[in-house]
Amino acid sequence: MRNLFALLLAALLAMPAFSEAEGPIEWRPEADLPGPLSGHLLGNDNGTLIVVAGTNFPVSLFDGGEKEWYSKVYVLEPGATEWTEALDLGHSVSYGVGVSTPDGMVCVGGSDGERNYADVFRLAWRDGKLTRTDLPSLPKPCAMMGAAYLESSIYVAGGLEDPKATQPLKTFWRLDLSSLEPAWEELEPWPGKARFLPAAAAQSGSFFLFSGADLIEDGSGEAKREYLTDGFRFTPGKGWTETAPLEKAVVAAPTVAYGQHHILVASGDDGALADQIQELKDNHPGFTDALLAYHTVTDTWTQIARLPVAYVTTQAVPYEDGVVIAGGEDWPGHRSKKVLWFNLVHRSKTFSMLDYATLGVYLALLVGMGFYFSRTEHDTTEFFLAGRRIPWWAAGLSIFGTQLSAITFLSMPANAFVTDWTYFLVNMTIIACAPVVAYCFLPFFRGLDLTTAYEYLERRFGLGARIYGSLSFIFFQMGRMGIVLFLPALALSAATGVNINYCILAMGVLATVYTFLGGMAAVIWTDVAQVVVLMGGALLCLGIIGSEVDGGFANLFSVAYSQDKFHMFDWTWDHAVASVWVVIVGQFVASAVPYCSDQTVIQRYLTTTSEEKARQAIWTNAFMTLPATLTFCLLGTALYVFYQEHPGDLDPTLKTDATLPLFIVQNLPAGIAGLDLAGIFAASMSSLDSSL
Repeated sequence: MRNLFALLLAALLAMPAFSEAEGPIEWRPEADLPGPLSGHLLGNDNGTLIVVAGTNFPVSLFDGGEKEWYSKVYVLEPGATEWTEALDLGHSVSYGVGVSTPDGMVCVGGSDGERNYADVFRLAWRDGKLTRTDLPSLPKPCAMMGAAYLESSIYVAGGLEDPKATQPLKTFWRLDLSSLEPAWEELEPWPGKARFLPAAAAQSGSFFLFSGADLIEDGSGEAKREYLTDGFRFTPGKGWTETAPLEKAVVAAPTVAYGQHHILVASGDDGALADQIQELKDNHPGFTDALLAYHTVTDTWTQIARLPVAYVTTQAVPYEDGVVIAGGEDWPGHRSKKVLWFNLVHRSKTFSMLDYATLGVYLALLVGMGFYFSRTEHDTTEFFLAGRRIPWWAAGLSIFGTQLSAITFLSMPANAFVTDWTYFLVNMTIIACAPVVAYCFLPFFRGLDLTTAYEYLERRFGLGARIYGSLSFIFFQMGRMGIVLFLPALALSAATGVNINYCILAMGVLATVYTFLGGMAAVIWTDVAQVVVLMGGALLCLGIIGSEVDGGFANLFSVAYSQDKFHMFDWTWDHAVASVWVVIVGQFVASAVPYCSDQTVIQRYLTTTSEEKARQAIWTNAFMTLPATLTFCLLGTALYVFYQEHPGDLDPTLKTDATLPLFIVQNLPAGIAGLDLAGIFAASMSSLDSSL
């Protein structure tokens, strides 16, 4: 035992060496474009970058130079150090939009300076050759629009119908590429001004349209740009909603979806120097160098970095686990050929030694409990059923802890954070199942005096049925244990920087040790301790959030209510959404299965002194479900309000399930953070030890 504790301590002390706190962003140059360009179309076809058309001023605009319009297409294959000419379109389609899709880059609209085009075609790089496939043309010629790919469809918003247009388009079109006969359909436009050169992207199941410019007469008959800062979100089946506005316009900004819920907007023209272009000429300082991030869940903007170079009238596309921006206009009338790749780096906060010490003491206590209960084991009844001496409340808490895995501990707050309380009803079906289990199945199992649920299969159907059932259960639990260990470890590793292998190893080894030593008694009593730690950690986080948001809990509830975050009942008959009848009917059956046939639960029915005590254990689990579900849902809602006030604390590199661990390491004091993350360990290990 002394050696085991020494090994545990050494492992925990070594963990800080495997965690890192890194900077917010990394950059690297890619192969330069064949020449300076802006207004070109950019796409990524399975790792191959494609640049289409573009414009340039070989001689400065302010020295009388004229804009040249190009029609060639270039590709940059993975690993290549220079671009290769692949095609000549015959005429320029500059200032159109390139839309990357799984089947290639779709080029939409564009201009050659004399006229705008309605052409739409797909470019695909296959076997060293670029192929072109024509698609249905736009309803109108269009350039300088916003476009994005969402759920097999291309959406196009705004733009200019003619190079000399004095009024932008207020049109919103969709092309369903999955249709056997795709055709453009006109949808209801956004509830704002017409615009061109907007920032557009698809993220979180919606199409987003930000900023752009309108055209208004300046009194002399000339059209002058009005720089817009508003934003809109279109969700198929739900329509348009207005988003939080920007502080400044981001006209012609490269825009790209990033991570699970962020949109990055790089640079953009805010119009601050629009009236001084002729005065400044080539001494223009360029466009804003801010890299902005919009979070689609909290509807917030934040600046996350400064760009080393700032380009407009170009595009940003995902590339090699990051984002690439190829060329663009770095000041009015001047183009660049530089290609920049960047990626956001996880901003992990390393655990303090006090956090590791707290976590280590907690895990050591669990192992100590295994040693303690090992002294009472004399036969299989003691090992598998704890001598049938377990109090009803302990058995009930153990059932509760077994079914409440770390996945639930992380995903339920994350779901409430992203959406609302619709899935609150999922756990309420556990309460509905309780009387069925307590009065139908429990007497059946207790009356047979079983050690495992699969003994009944042998008595009723023979040894073969028992072996088949047992093996099915074992293989199922092996798969489940992998998920139960991996997902929480992934979230912990992402939030803290600790190597994921060490997280998995720590949980797996320790749960195996105390289960092997102490049997069912150790499993149940460690479950009790872990439920206390788990729920205590959740309540602690909730309390800290309430103390840190402006206005405390009163304002927290007010903000959440005003934004419909407590929405719980969806009465639609649509079976594809989490409607009330889908959740209740479907989840009732799903909840009944483990409580009626799962060995990890049934075994606990058999550890109490009597059938009545086992029934009380079932009711204990049921009654614990309501406050626990309330706590987890409220925790997710509280995280939503907190990060709406602190959007800069969100990490675009993390998945939503890591939101709670992220908050813990960012905001809890040293030592307390370790104890709270012990709750995530506890949730995993309480499920793991039951499977073992």
